[in-house]
Amino acid sequence: MTHLLDDLTWRGLISQTTGDDELRAALDAGPVTLYCGFDPTAPSLHHGNLVQILTVRRFQDAGHHPLLLVGGATGLVGDPRETGERVLNPTETVREWVERIRAQIEPLMNFEGERPAVMVNNLDWTKDVTAIELLRDVGKHFRMGTMLAKETVSRRLNSQEGISYTEFSYQVLQGMDFLELYRRHGCTLQTGGSDQWGNLTAGTELIRKVEGVKVHALATPLITKSDGTKFGKTEGGAVWLAPDMMSPYAFYQFWLNQDDADVVKLLKVFTFLTREEIEALGAAVESAPFRREAQRTLAWEVTSLVHGRAAAQGAVDASLALFGHGELGALDAVTLEGCAQELRGVRVGVGAPVVDALVEAGVVDSKSAARRAIQDGGAYVNNVKVTAADATLRPADALAGGWFVLRRGKKTIGLVRPSS
Repeated sequence: MTHLLDDLTWRGLISQTTGDDELRAALDAGPVTLYCGFDPTAPSLHHGNLVQILTVRRFQDAGHHPLLLVGGATGLVGDPRETGERVLNPTETVREWVERIRAQIEPLMNFEGERPAVMVNNLDWTKDVTAIELLRDVGKHFRMGTMLAKETVSRRLNSQEGISYTEFSYQVLQGMDFLELYRRHGCTLQTGGSDQWGNLTAGTELIRKVEGVKVHALATPLITKSDGTKFGKTEGGAVWLAPDMMSPYAFYQFWLNQDDADVVKLLKVFTFLTREEIEALGAAVESAPFRREAQRTLAWEVTSLVHGRAAAQGAVDASLALFGHGELGALDAVTLEGCAQELRGVRVGVGAPVVDALVEAGVVDSKSAARRAIQDGGAYVNNVKVTAADATLRPADALAGGWFVLRRGKKTIGLVRPSS
């Protein structure tokens, strides 16, 4: 059986640790309690957070005990960004986002069985700590030279924006979290992204100084594309996990549209497929790239993990139906709304001419092009070929939610909905 650390290495999920041999020995000695933290600085987690959740799940599946920390306290402060100071969100907003993020994490972990995952909130042990206690009991163990040398802190100090004492102190709070989880749960490992390395080691050093115990940290690398650019940006921004910020259809399409050069790497990071299964998909990319089997598998696996199999199947059905290979009438309003968000659905007048609607939806460039498409037999409304140049959008033909799917040829699609 492959050792967990060897599997993580093969998947490209280890950037650095506080000691490979020591961590391996600790994992071999028995179940380890580990934690990873997520701050509610937005109403949704994103694909970068998903890397961390799935990494923790791999530890759980290997027999270790995970803690998932949602930072009700650290979310009020904000981890220093590379560019500029964070906006401090109202307490009530942070509290609401804590619950949203907890709900996004829960389906991805196992909270039952012999070593169930446990959700914790650092506000529970931070809210009653006085400033004097923080300075005397925790702050005394931090050295300014070390804190100033942290990469993000150093970059901000040398920028025009500078850095506030609030964000500068973030590493003290995260270090205190690790110490508290060590005391409460026997936690001896923290995982996180490579950009968090300074915060991870703040905790290991604090525990060493206060408790005289060696604990561990493991950082995953930044996920990049084959051309070296950062992975995960879309035209609409981040790849959000919350369905009200990125629909399951749009989420599925994002993964489906990954390049051949990147898809095997993403299968390793974002799925639980075995090495043999991923290598077989890699071979399929080489032998029959036009089938996009690896991309379809990636999209199905990740969408199923995040949104559930029913939503993933809905995204598949919508993809097929939109391009004329399925029944549009079977799609519900929520799915069509997600399709419209992805395809920039637009409003048109009630009973609008199909020619006008094709232009408004961006399916063709002009009314003359729309007429040519109809004349050539290449224009469709709800997958039904349009044969008359004066055809209109009839309310009786609308799909769920009032949408009409317009298509030219096999691949150019738009959605419209009457204004009232």
